Amino acid sequence: MEQGKTLGIYVHIPFCRSKCEYCDFYSIGGSRDRDLMDRYVQALVTHIRETARGAGDYLVDTVYFGGGTPSFFGADGLKRILGELYKRFDIAPDAEITMEANPDSVSLRELRALRRAGFNRISLGVQNDADEMLKALGRPHTYGQAVSAVRVAREAGFDNLSLDLMYGLPNQTRAQWMNTLRHVVELKPEHLSCYGLKVEPGTPLAGYEDCANLPDDDAQADMYLYAVSALESYGYNQYEISNFARTGFESLHNLRYWLGGEYLGFGPAAASNFAGKRFTCAPDLPGYIDGIAHGGAILSECVQIPMRERAGEYLMLRLRTAAGIEEEEYVKTFLMAFRPLERELKQYAEQGFAEYQRGRWRLTPKGFLVSNQIIGKLLDTQHASSTLSKK
Repeated sequence: MEQGKTLGIYVHIPFCRSKCEYCDFYSIGGSRDRDLMDRYVQALVTHIRETARGAGDYLVDTVYFGGGTPSFFGADGLKRILGELYKRFDIAPDAEITMEANPDSVSLRELRALRRAGFNRISLGVQNDADEMLKALGRPHTYGQAVSAVRVAREAGFDNLSLDLMYGLPNQTRAQWMNTLRHVVELKPEHLSCYGLKVEPGTPLAGYEDCANLPDDDAQADMYLYAVSALESYGYNQYEISNFARTGFESLHNLRYWLGGEYLGFGPAAASNFAGKRFTCAPDLPGYIDGIAHGGAILSECVQIPMRERAGEYLMLRLRTAAGIEEEEYVKTFLMAFRPLERELKQYAEQGFAEYQRGRWRLTPKGFLVSNQIIGKLLDTQHASSTLSKK
């Protein structure tokens, strides 16, 4: 095996108890359909077995079960899928193996079983500490259940716990957000993700956005900047726009995405970046099960990524992180001039949106707030400079 040739694996579990008002991820809400779930497990097992043949020289060092709600799916199915991954792939002894969970669908018995099976990290969807806000979002749990779920996870042996939070919620004030952060930090998680609420087209929330009393952009920005400052004082380092961790507990799997590493995705809507190609399974659960069973098409996209596009991804993904970008790294990898980008970054630094530290350019928290605009302009500069260099 080539040294350093590592791989991440993502498994999509498209089942949940109910769909949240804001959710646009591919998932199916409702009661458990055990027959459908069992057929899905068999499809995943078959897909894993067939795909692993082409990844024999990779060491898997991260596995992530997302959804939907993997904990709603149940421990037996999760254990079988993870067992198949262990059987077919070379998984590192210290691999980070994460499962997403909701507070209403965890139990001590099941979490103990999953811990013994190899799961060692949980990402728990808490979102807020006010039950009325959770209800407005369509969340199926209370904050009391979230506190209980943290206790149960610790008792089951999980010492790497991430909690997801949201701000910019209907009727939310800065003071309420401050209380949420304070209460959640008291639970002593190793990792926190703080996401601003976005109203996505096609979601239930989009249908009544105008009367939902959402905080405006300035108020949401204020909540974000407060979180950055407060979490730093609590000992959580910001390592990505929305992610904060105690030292040594950054999400290795998500860092793989942001740093451009290779990964394989299994399940409908799961994406892969492998062997120079990007491919995505269609968001169609019945089609996925049928396609795996009968050798039919399951992909909605499969493209070879040219180096110029990889250079653009480098900017888009790395500038989401606190590590940022570096001239020598960029030039050696893509054989493109860094100077045009540097000139623009210096202008952003003068405005407080970027900074140069230890040989790397990164966005400041203020810059993260407008990162889409900044990265878009840098991509335009990159394209213009690469076009000129070819003339």
